[in-house]
Amino acid sequence: MPATHLIIHGKVQGVFYRDWTVSTARGHGLTGWVRNRADGTVEAHLEGDSAAIDAMIAAMHDGPPRARVERIESEAAEPEGFTSFTRR
Repeated sequence: MPATHLIIHGKVQGVFYRDWTVSTARGHGLTGWVRNRADGTVEAHLEGDSAAIDAMIAAMHDGPPRARVERIESEAAEPEGFTSFTRR
C-alpha cells in the first residue's frame, strides 16, 4: 500500500485545515494522520490507494474555505499500517 508524507505551507493553521483533512481523507478511504507543526505548517501522512492519495493531495491544495495553501512538499514514505485517519 502506497504512503506519502506531506508538509503543507501557507495559511493552514487556525482555519480548520486539520479537521477538514481528517474528514476528506476518510472520505477518500485513506488512513494516516495530520498535525500542526511549530513553524506554522501542517504535516500529514497518507496511506491508501495511489489514485486516492493523488486525489487527496489535489484537494489539499485548496483545503477548507479560509485556508490559503502556498505549496505542498510531498515525498514517498514507508507505510505504517494505520487503520484510521486521525488528528494529532
